[in-house]
Amino acid sequence: MMQRARAWLCLALLVLAASGCARARVQAEPVLDASLGEWVTRVPADGLLDPSLEVTVFKPPGDGPFPIVVINHGRAAGDARFQPRYRPLHAAREFVQRGYAVVVPMRQGFSSSGGRDVTAGCLIRSNGELQARSVHRTMNWLAGQRWADLSRNIVMGQSHGGLATLAYGVQPHPGTRLLVNFAGGLRQAGCPNWEDEMIAGLGALGAGSRLPSIWFYGDNDSFFPPEVFKAAHQHAVRQGGRAELVAYGNFGRDAHLMFGSAEGLPVWLPRVDEALAALGLPHDKLVWRTE
Repeated sequence: MMQRARAWLCLALLVLAASGCARARVQAEPVLDASLGEWVTRVPADGLLDPSLEVTVFKPPGDGPFPIVVINHGRAAGDARFQPRYRPLHAAREFVQRGYAVVVPMRQGFSSSGGRDVTAGCLIRSNGELQARSVHRTMNWLAGQRWADLSRNIVMGQSHGGLATLAYGVQPHPGTRLLVNFAGGLRQAGCPNWEDEMIAGLGALGAGSRLPSIWFYGDNDSFFPPEVFKAAHQHAVRQGGRAELVAYGNFGRDAHLMFGSAEGLPVWLPRVDEALAALGLPHDKLVWRTE
């Protein structure tokens, strides 16, 4: 009887384990928007130090090659490994309608990307430089994709992704024309004088960038008060940075959420369209629509 009971127990555990794995596989299936040509792929690992990266692509119909917009994600609270795959649908729709392929890499240690999140303690500039490595690796991967026209690309990012974007601009791909920073930075309240560190770090990256950049910040940002982002921008400009600040005042209940909302499109999209037009890049919506 004991052997039979053990056998039944083992069978039950196997069934439970199998059903749990099945549920996990179902949950792991990505949600995709077919109207935006959304798909998920990976930048392959390169040795032990550069793990594979999860990448979401939104692509217009056809084979391309398409100009590229890279969008860098922010940092959610908690363990970076449990952060969901970033899907900036409002921005992706606007750019796909203008003929761009939109590429959204999850940086090392985030979501399903491999490796561990890389930090630099309280050093904001060093943190940005470490995060930018994943952006550079994504660019190198895109260089081998037939649908990608890297001679015409722009890079943008929100919050921690804005910091990574400015750091990437210090040594950009030769085809990158513009950087767009939405509420970029990293609030580290546990670090002494974190505001001064962010001003110095963000300002130094803005000054060291080889590219023009547009910085969007709102006054009621729950992470970065106006005196911080204005001082960082002034530091960048005084040191020769080609940075334009768009300080748009209050936005909703929290300006830090502006980029991810449909209501935020009128705040940033017209200015970015103007910049694209000045650079000779696509900026008009095409005849076809993704809705």
